[in-house]
Amino acid sequence: MQRRDAPMNSSTALAAELKVPNTFPLALRVYQVGSALGTPIASQLLLQRQKRGKEHPERLSERLGQASMPRPKGPLVWVHGASVGEMLAAVPLIERLRAQHFAVLVTSGTVTSAALAEQRLPDGVLHQFVPLDAPRFVRRFLEHWRPGLALFVESDLWPNLICACAKRKVPMIIVNGRLSARSFKRWQRVPRVISALLNRFDLCLAQSANDAERYARLGAPRVNATGNLKLDVPAPPADDAALRRLTEIIGKRPVMLAASTHPGEEAAVITAHRRLRAKFPTLLTIIVPRHPARGESIAATAKTAGLAVALRSRRAQPMPDIAIYIADTLGELGLMYRLAPIVFMGGSHASHGGQNPIEATRLGAAIIHGPHVWNFADIYAALDAAGGARSVADEEALATALAAWLSDPAARQAAAQAAASTIKKLSGALERTWAALDPYLIQLRLEETA
Repeated sequence: MQRRDAPMNSSTALAAELKVPNTFPLALRVYQVGSALGTPIASQLLLQRQKRGKEHPERLSERLGQASMPRPKGPLVWVHGASVGEMLAAVPLIERLRAQHFAVLVTSGTVTSAALAEQRLPDGVLHQFVPLDAPRFVRRFLEHWRPGLALFVESDLWPNLICACAKRKVPMIIVNGRLSARSFKRWQRVPRVISALLNRFDLCLAQSANDAERYARLGAPRVNATGNLKLDVPAPPADDAALRRLTEIIGKRPVMLAASTHPGEEAAVITAHRRLRAKFPTLLTIIVPRHPARGESIAATAKTAGLAVALRSRRAQPMPDIAIYIADTLGELGLMYRLAPIVFMGGSHASHGGQNPIEATRLGAAIIHGPHVWNFADIYAALDAAGGARSVADEEALATALAAWLSDPAARQAAAQAAASTIKKLSGALERTWAALDPYLIQLRLEETA
């Protein structure tokens, strides 16, 4: 067990936090000093974020490093992911850790991810909000939880958190590491900073060969391409009663789904629906916004376009007169995927890098996406090449692609089968990741029993 630091008053603590090693790059030293000096206003910052719906009102103390639950006994593996996508990618890995009787702490930074944690994390797994990246809050967090192994999912790298773990000799591994060409170019502007951070990791397990090469060029000393864990995540669940009810209401209407949409994309989808209305008068378009709080504004856009709209958050149903059904709820994307044979993936028309197409593909959908898909570039490229997905550049192309598959169910079904086959061929990352982690897990057990 690691030694706790002696208690310090606030002025002594701040003075200690301002002592940054001279060996750190200047930009990193400036960041650490700045984050330490900003500690006194952290609570005010959190309250402002809470007013905008970006913080959980009853769990603000967790963001200050104060645990809201006791640490379990035994070896503890800490898994950190920024938000929903990272957490879902790690679920199969977390399930396997629990099956091996490790205590598991999961941290994330968004309200939506916390809500999803309650639904999708296995029994016995603890969830906390990640502390703000200031030395004092990070120290509190690590003193309480004392992780024996830290797994950082994808690319959420916080300098103080990383340096504090390294100082305490906590092994750190990047899991499912992703580094887009855009992020790579940004990090190249501060090469000494990213090199100093990546050098503190014991291992980097990247999603692809391209990701692995970028990590290595930025200074990660030990890099393996183990594949994308999201390819091994099972299809999201759905409430059986709700699925039966919606299936009965929709009947034989043609359905398309716009999944995890961002601002601007809903307007494009609504415009495409209007273009298709004459040929497909009973078409139902379901929109699942990435952020459910935007449901009302999307409904207003649909009404302005002269379309009948209903919001699921108001317990409305997609009755025969409804053209646009907005599923502005949490945790129901799996339900909506099961209703739609054609899915437009959000984040790909707006410049957000594209949302994950894997879940929709697993549930039998043919995929349409915009040009901005760098978050899953290899997967979208494979789907496009196999004919399981189509890329569209604008609203007109979106309407054309939708019309083609709505008019030809056999072609759509062939595309869906090609997509599912492609995803199956790309899977296997969980086994490769587990094999890479195994030596660290064995060592963790040995240290706890010593």
